[in-house]
Amino acid sequence: MLAVLSPGQGSQKPGFLTPWLELPGAAARLRWWSALAGVDLAYLGTEADTEEIRDTARTQPLLVAAALLAAESLPMYDVTLTAGHSVGELGAAALAGVLTPEAAVTLAGVRGREMAAACALEPTGMSAVLNGDPDEVAAALDRHGLYPANVNGAGQLVAAGAADGLAKLAADPPPGARVVALKVAGAFHTRYMAPAEEALAGVAAGITPTDPARILLSNLDGAAVSNGREMLQRLVRQVTSPVRWDLCMRTMADLGVTGVLELPPAGTLAGLVKRALKGDNAPEIVSLNSPADLPAARDLIARHGAVDGHEPAITFRVVVAGTAGTFAPDADLAEGAEVRTGQVIGHVVTRQGPVEVTAHGTGLLTEWLAHSDDPVAPGQPLARIGGHL
Repeated sequence: MLAVLSPGQGSQKPGFLTPWLELPGAAARLRWWSALAGVDLAYLGTEADTEEIRDTARTQPLLVAAALLAAESLPMYDVTLTAGHSVGELGAAALAGVLTPEAAVTLAGVRGREMAAACALEPTGMSAVLNGDPDEVAAALDRHGLYPANVNGAGQLVAAGAADGLAKLAADPPPGARVVALKVAGAFHTRYMAPAEEALAGVAAGITPTDPARILLSNLDGAAVSNGREMLQRLVRQVTSPVRWDLCMRTMADLGVTGVLELPPAGTLAGLVKRALKGDNAPEIVSLNSPADLPAARDLIARHGAVDGHEPAITFRVVVAGTAGTFAPDADLAEGAEVRTGQVIGHVVTRQGPVEVTAHGTGLLTEWLAHSDDPVAPGQPLARIGGHL
């Protein structure tokens, strides 16, 4: 099984699009998408310096356009699974058929502009927390009023929040962990981005998505989403929700992904997959950064892609908490039990009383991701439900 990955913000490099503009029709394609995104994508991808392409309003549509432009030179009909990191989810959704390329680029332009505007409202930022015990890292973030914005797996977490809280974290890091400040505009994927989520929702409401033609994973919980309308809603919610790339990689392992192709600017996600999926789960990886890499990418797709255009359609969902509180799983449900759509599988106990947690699909309860009396946050994965269509 082959997965095609679309990278997120921070993967861009000056001039990375230059070789792609040599392909027939590429320059014209970028001019059209530039009109939709409201930025000059060709200039940003070829001549702009590091500071210019660090601008959130410019970077987000640039990354989505780059992934889609490269994918046009690939036999995507043989690709089984797509996933993207943060804004890369828009590219992945287009490659899966949920959005048109034009809709994806337009939404990336709105998302970038509105997130940049939200960043300007108050001083916030992000810091990478490398290694350390997960429980001690979580406690340190909570102590300083910070949020786990990106859970990238392989010992990498990105904390986000107020600038003074990040300074305190750097001065008092968790035992065994290293804190590295990131050069970003603000606290992405946290409550500070609420104005951007609202603005993006207003634009997304005018789009008519379609159901994905291949497996499409969601950053929200690593689930394979089979409904286009649901995926569009998740794309909007992701502006203020943590990126659970660790769960996306776990799903890839669960589904038996044997080949991974990262679209340009490639390297970041390939590195995370290489560190997280080892041993028997280690897939073959190709990083696509220039047209010179296309033969290797096409060969990977030919060897790991769909057989005769068909793969088992696997539905995979993660149940998440709808509110903050303490989790209380149903004592009568054990891993391996069959659950039905709408079945109550537990409760989140809040100060206002218990809130039901229900299954969104029928299948097997393959794994509890939270346990009795665990504190949980809104959007936190609680249980994994899987099966075949």
